[in-house]
Amino acid sequence: MSEELSRKSKIIKSIVAEFNSSKYFADKHSIEEATKSEMDAAFSYPDHLVAERIKMENFEMEKLSWKGSDRKQVILQLHGGGYVGAFKRHYKQMAGLYCEAGRGATVVSVDYRVAPEYPFPAALEDALAAYDYILEQGWHHDEIVIAGDSAGGGLGMALCHTLKSRWRRPPGGIIAMSPWTDLTVSGSSYKDNFDIDPVFGNERSELIFDNPYIGDANPRDPRISPLFGDFTGFPPMLIQVGTDEMLYSDSESVAAKAKSAGVKVRFSRYKGMFHVFQLSGMLMDESKRAWAEVRRFLDEVRYL
Repeated sequence: MSEELSRKSKIIKSIVAEFNSSKYFADKHSIEEATKSEMDAAFSYPDHLVAERIKMENFEMEKLSWKGSDRKQVILQLHGGGYVGAFKRHYKQMAGLYCEAGRGATVVSVDYRVAPEYPFPAALEDALAAYDYILEQGWHHDEIVIAGDSAGGGLGMALCHTLKSRWRRPPGGIIAMSPWTDLTVSGSSYKDNFDIDPVFGNERSELIFDNPYIGDANPRDPRISPLFGDFTGFPPMLIQVGTDEMLYSDSESVAAKAKSAGVKVRFSRYKGMFHVFQLSGMLMDESKRAWAEVRRFLDEVRYL
């Protein structure tokens, strides 16, 4: 969308690349080395937002509400992390951004079970349980928007495939930021962008090429790799992706397939951007535009 990256965007992109290429940081922040204190570090939302922890049978959720808001829309947030990373501080920051973009919409963030301890279908079962919980609280399915980044974006689409297979009504919309939709890693961008992706590039990470979430299942199962499913009947989707991502094909292919099935899709490519650049919040022009686009999409699906 942008012809030339701003100086600030270039600096942030270079920091992301340095962080992910540094063995020190990679070791320090690996899933195996992460400590409980890092996972549960205190986080404070702005005063107008109220967070409530919800205990489910196999997992927990966090409900974020805007004081005094009467907006009848709820965002079901499914975080990224390659199906092995838990719900952390930066996903709480993202939940706050969703609440702001939704002009007071409620956000329910799912701290679903992760691999390798809990392979497929644990994350999908938890996402479905969260969807059912929201309905049980009195929300209508049209008032629910599923929002996910990376693995969470793919999980959101997998959830919709599951609902469809059970003849259940879909949500009102899907927001997918750099969604991982093909765990067979068959897209051309895994090779074409290998040298320029600042997050996953220049190494054959097990997280991407041998992910433990798949377990003994078929990676082409649409509940694992939603790209291989039938998108007929899906709700409107907003798909955002950076052009420098190894996972670029995952977004491009899903957008094309969904459009051919008659789904209303807004596919937004952000030139030069990296995986889930929206985590930069208001720091970059590109991420500002991405969140403004999320706001417009939430307004649009609210009145469909």
